[in-house]
Amino acid sequence: MTRSSNPYPLRWRVLDALDAVAAAVWPRSMASATPYLMLLPAVLLVGLLVLGLWQMADSSLRTLDTTTFLFSEDYSLANYRRAVTEPLFAVVAWRSLLAAAIVTLVTLVFAFPYAYLMVRTRSSRLRKALLIALFLPFFIGQVVRAYGWLIILGNQGMVNEALGLVGIPPMRLIYNYPAVLFGLVQYMLPFAVLMLTPALTAIPDELEAAAGSLGANWVRTFLHVVLPLARPGFIGAGVVVVTLSLTDFAVPAILGGGSQDFIANAIYDQFFRTSDQGLGATLALMLVALGSLVVGIVFALFGAGTLAVGARR
Repeated sequence: MTRSSNPYPLRWRVLDALDAVAAAVWPRSMASATPYLMLLPAVLLVGLLVLGLWQMADSSLRTLDTTTFLFSEDYSLANYRRAVTEPLFAVVAWRSLLAAAIVTLVTLVFAFPYAYLMVRTRSSRLRKALLIALFLPFFIGQVVRAYGWLIILGNQGMVNEALGLVGIPPMRLIYNYPAVLFGLVQYMLPFAVLMLTPALTAIPDELEAAAGSLGANWVRTFLHVVLPLARPGFIGAGVVVVTLSLTDFAVPAILGGGSQDFIANAIYDQFFRTSDQGLGATLALMLVALGSLVVGIVFALFGAGTLAVGARR
């Protein structure tokens, strides 16, 4: 009797053993509960987030005694009154909101042609080059990138040295509001492209060809065909960029030089510099509320269903 030339592979035996163990632990009669079991880790994470917000809400209602550095036992709205009435926090909030709006608009303007070219190009080499350029920033941390811009845009940086060669005196290109906006646009661009690409991929090439065959030029095709169908990508990218810009910490801290703080920087200062955790928790909760309000306004204007690429239009 000869041995089989193709014995039962070992990996199949391992898989069968694992399947038997899974069947013993989780019988087929409980298969309907499998989706809920898979959802359990997400529920636990959300529960931890809610628990953290609850603790922050408790801290926000307690004031700090600057003589003893102890928090009051009684609840009050003193921290909320400070956050609303003090001019510093109003300036920081307005700066953050304005930056989020500007960065979102500029990022979408730059991200759309990048995503469109990456989707529509017939050159595989160009597509690969665009993909590499898109994902390369994710391998470099945000802080490293911000410090890289300090080297490039500093008083003795590459840009000012190049300007000096043509007789232009050094310019202050960092530690100001435009530098923060520039750094945020560069940081948010890959996120916007990634959100726009699926929406553009879902648009058949034949629709643009049909519009051209009916006499529409590329401008009319873009305005009446591509732009409306790419609406889910624009909304998704806008929501991601505006929330990330509104809550960013590293870019304003590094490229702003401490003079262009956003809300996240003010929260950090209250927690770790003044040790006023009550006021810091108050600002954090207000930031969560502000971000939720912005997203809610977007959903109210455009509808949450528009985020689905396959949604009816």
